[in-house]
Amino acid sequence: MAVPAPAHERIPLRVRLTSPSLDASPDVAPVAHEEAAASTAAAGEVRTVGGPPPRGALARLRWTVGPYVALTKPRVIELLLVTTIPTMFLAAGGFPPFGLVVATLVGGAGAAGAANTLNQYLDRDIDAVMNRTRRRPIVTGRITPRAALVFGSVLGVVSLAWLWFAVNPASALFTGAAIAIYVVGYTMILKRRTPQNIVWGGAAGCMPVVIGWSAVTGGVSWSALLLFGVVFFWTPPHYWPLSMKFRRDYAAAGVPMLPVVAKDTRVAWEMIAYTLAMIACSLLLVPVAGMTWVYALVAAALGVWFLWSCVTLLRRAQDPQRGPLKAMSVFHGSITYLTLLSVAIAVDVFLPL
Repeated sequence: MAVPAPAHERIPLRVRLTSPSLDASPDVAPVAHEEAAASTAAAGEVRTVGGPPPRGALARLRWTVGPYVALTKPRVIELLLVTTIPTMFLAAGGFPPFGLVVATLVGGAGAAGAANTLNQYLDRDIDAVMNRTRRRPIVTGRITPRAALVFGSVLGVVSLAWLWFAVNPASALFTGAAIAIYVVGYTMILKRRTPQNIVWGGAAGCMPVVIGWSAVTGGVSWSALLLFGVVFFWTPPHYWPLSMKFRRDYAAAGVPMLPVVAKDTRVAWEMIAYTLAMIACSLLLVPVAGMTWVYALVAAALGVWFLWSCVTLLRRAQDPQRGPLKAMSVFHGSITYLTLLSVAIAVDVFLPL
């Protein structure tokens, strides 16, 4: 007799693997009326929310500019820049020129904002279906799809030109590759077609370390590639817990994230495998980049701590009596891991050891 899977391992069956039209302009609807929202999106209707512009020049400016800022996903940009600055310190063996750091961060933030904007333009149909994203500016009608497309395209071109002339051509080329990987590789090709979308599409999030390194040196090295590997292998155990939390959203939108189409036990095992590879890359930096024992100790401790959080997730997936999965604690832990590791890299450069 078949034994039913625990509640947290049941896989939603309603997964739409065909890509909806990217030309739809989705509407906003309450959670209880998601199907109505999808049909409205297909009809191309947009309902603007938020009322008329407020009174006062400053309030009107914030009302107008705010949605465009939201399109760039500032919190995502912050995490990307966290890895750029320590990389530049390591590449320079100390403090790089202040103007170079500022120029790189400005160009990198602009390019990331452009990629995030174009991502929301292309994903506006599924954003209208998912509760987590249905308040994004294009979905609510605060910004039209055409305006978002123009804004993202112009921001991308300006950012690449800025990096080309203010930093160097190598950094601009790597940044262009990052935009292409995220917008074309991840958003347009992989996201709606394969459960491994975030693995390969996540390579775009690894590019800031390469961009930062090339900004200082004009090229790449084994140290830069190891830093790339740290972020690359970090991405799946960072993002899949979030997908576990919102698996119903992804299933309703037809996005086959791994937690949507696979059991939690398999997802946890893969998270552990990627975490082990991430730890290996972080420790290989010691001999390759000449890091001190201080960094080695911090990197090992952080790696063991994060690995244990993934193991705990696996044990709870295998035995529901251990308690809820608490996937979001792993998600937030991954951010803490990468932030502290980046701080350790930056500090280690200046240690007289």
